[in-house]
Amino acid sequence: MADNTVWKAVKPFVNGGASGMVATCCIQPIDIVKVRIQLGSVGSPFGIASNIIKNEGFFTLYRGLSAGLLRQATYTTARLGIFRVITDKAKDMNKGQTLPLWQKAACGLTAGGIGSLFGSPADLALIRMQADGTLPAAQRRNYRNAFHSLSSIVKEDGMGGLFTGAGPTVVRAMALNMGMLASNDQAKEMLEAAGVDGATKIFGASAIAGFFASAFSLPFDYVKTQIQKMKPKPDGTMPYSSSLDCAMKTFAEGGPLAFYKGFPTYYIRIAPHSMLTLIFLNYITEWQNDNGF
Repeated sequence: MADNTVWKAVKPFVNGGASGMVATCCIQPIDIVKVRIQLGSVGSPFGIASNIIKNEGFFTLYRGLSAGLLRQATYTTARLGIFRVITDKAKDMNKGQTLPLWQKAACGLTAGGIGSLFGSPADLALIRMQADGTLPAAQRRNYRNAFHSLSSIVKEDGMGGLFTGAGPTVVRAMALNMGMLASNDQAKEMLEAAGVDGATKIFGASAIAGFFASAFSLPFDYVKTQIQKMKPKPDGTMPYSSSLDCAMKTFAEGGPLAFYKGFPTYYIRIAPHSMLTLIFLNYITEWQNDNGF
């Protein structure tokens, strides 16, 4: 099967989507808490999680899982598949030599931007489903699942509504994937050069990738979340006219650190997800290579 032309073409995409979906199942409760903090909930992450369970039930921690899996099936399938394809092409153009960091970063930016366009509707559905519990009962959208959310958005806002916040989503994805994918490949090469191999190399590189993915992407994630969850004010106007307007108002009100609100929880969510995705991807690929896939 390894010699099958079609399988060779789709393999990076299948592996990327599968690894991302497994990681999402593990991380979903942390993602719920991260969104609640960004939307104004106060207290420690554990306290917020405890209040969610107490007031809304345990399975609220998995609200939006269907949208999260749909997002991975679109966004992560595309970004990891595209990254592997274009890095392989870049290596061929470089005559098999190791790519410099800036080329890895460029590949990560490209893969993240294109992949996020595929995943933007599912990302919007995920944010709205997770934020629903923070709204007054009369204003809740009460989506049943990801597909109900998407169909409701189309019915209320048209097809273009599916791409609300797509601009900051793309920018955030470009920053995240530049940090995550470029640093993971670079860290693997540096660890190998230092004589580190096997599981230590895989876990070490993924941990480094998780940190840079978090640090690079949180400001853009914060703006994206504010844009995607905003509702009209009583006078009918929206709180923010654009992503830039949101960023400027946030900076004016809270300074640069306002963009890093919830960083510990965001790191705990993004870093493990990035790590698990890369670890699962690595072992899936190794298993396939060892078994002729």
